[in-house]
Amino acid sequence: MTILTMLVDAVRDIWPHLLAGFSLMLMAVTSAHIVMRKKDTRAAIGWIGVVMLSPILGALAYWVLGVNRLQRRAIQLRAGGPRRKAQAARNEADSHAVERILEPGARHLASLERLIGTLTGRPLVDGNLVTPLIGGEEAYPNMIEAIDAAKKSVGMASYIFDNDRAGQEFGAALGRAVERGVAVRVLIDAVGARYTFPSIIGSLRERGITVARFLPTLVPARFAYSNLRNHRKILTVDGRIGFTGGLNIREGHDARLDPAHPILDHHFRLEGPIVGQMQEVFAEDWAFAANELLDGDPWFPALKPAGDALARGISAGPDSDLDKLRLTLEGAISSAEKSICIVTPYFLPDASLVGALNCAALRGIEVDIILPEANNLALVKWASNAMLWQVIERGCRVWMSPPPFDHTKLMLVDGAWTLLGSGNWDPRSLRLNFEFDVEVYERPLADRLGKWMVAKRKRARQLTLAEADGRSLPVRLRDGVARLLTPYL
Repeated sequence: MTILTMLVDAVRDIWPHLLAGFSLMLMAVTSAHIVMRKKDTRAAIGWIGVVMLSPILGALAYWVLGVNRLQRRAIQLRAGGPRRKAQAARNEADSHAVERILEPGARHLASLERLIGTLTGRPLVDGNLVTPLIGGEEAYPNMIEAIDAAKKSVGMASYIFDNDRAGQEFGAALGRAVERGVAVRVLIDAVGARYTFPSIIGSLRERGITVARFLPTLVPARFAYSNLRNHRKILTVDGRIGFTGGLNIREGHDARLDPAHPILDHHFRLEGPIVGQMQEVFAEDWAFAANELLDGDPWFPALKPAGDALARGISAGPDSDLDKLRLTLEGAISSAEKSICIVTPYFLPDASLVGALNCAALRGIEVDIILPEANNLALVKWASNAMLWQVIERGCRVWMSPPPFDHTKLMLVDGAWTLLGSGNWDPRSLRLNFEFDVEVYERPLADRLGKWMVAKRKRARQLTLAEADGRSLPVRLRDGVARLLTPYL
């Protein structure tokens, strides 16, 4: 017997033991990582089950799909960038601002202000003007007019920026700004950029506009259920005027264009110190995507008061801002003493939010939830149908608004506190995507939006518990299966 033959026989005899040892070691290391890093108990149990049932393939799947590398990369990139806290501090509202600006019936919301301040680490700033803009027919002309008046800088972030009539109109305005010598930066989510083909990016670059894509991915084009996306909608002009809300850049939002698939929505024009916080979020996202730091007076000028509203930006995402939107919603629900009104296109709250809403209703709080009758995401609609009974049976009122599809994201508490922005009531917004919302303490704004919500309820129909429970067996099975996919919708 030759030495080579002996070596082959030895390897043949020992390799199963080596493989078994490697498999056990990989399973132990992976399971330990899951136990120490996964905060959600159900997610941890699920991943450990996968690893134990398939030690090697399951462990590989976890290290590829289950580890949030995005959080670490975001923190590393943003650690080197300047955080504009000094500017915000100069406009920080005093400790009694909420009690002073709100009449006695809403001064209890001061505790909510303290909660969100602690949660976000951003100060509440005074002297803001917040103007609602309904639909693209109001918002788009206002936004383009501001771009055309820009003298130093334009920063724009959008989840979807379609290459259609609306997109080309914005592209032309941004191109004119570049020609005037304005510094223009446009950030588009890599998935949202592909909702039209060809994408708008080539056209923007041809106009001399500096464009970056957020997290390029191999996810199929137009995949509506993709996660880890930049869902924020931010436009800042000269660091003094800001726009945010639910509007993407696409012709479906603009009724003037008579789109084939119209979409209702709200956007907001903001002026005052709050724009500095919007700019801070945009600058950090730009540094993350383009490795360029935006700083100096063109981007961060000194800001003067423009109105009477108290406001604060709330950034949320799967990085250091994880769970900030969810905890904001829970805090707002818990602070309510009279009424809560929610408008959202996607309603898939987790158990903690469902419990908070139900407790509010049981305390005698009027809880109204306005959802679209027709939804653009079928799986989300079906999954939502499967869980609506949970809030209806405890006294929450659910209203189904008629078409066209309403993409608005708003929340009002006690007719004094408003939450506006890009965040939805679904797992993607609450845990998996990057969102930007603004909390506002001001009666006139809440009154105006409250009247709009009352008018919307009058046009809607109330969903009863009998109707929610009376779905046919095939429909209930379909909705129930969709509900199992909730963590991924």
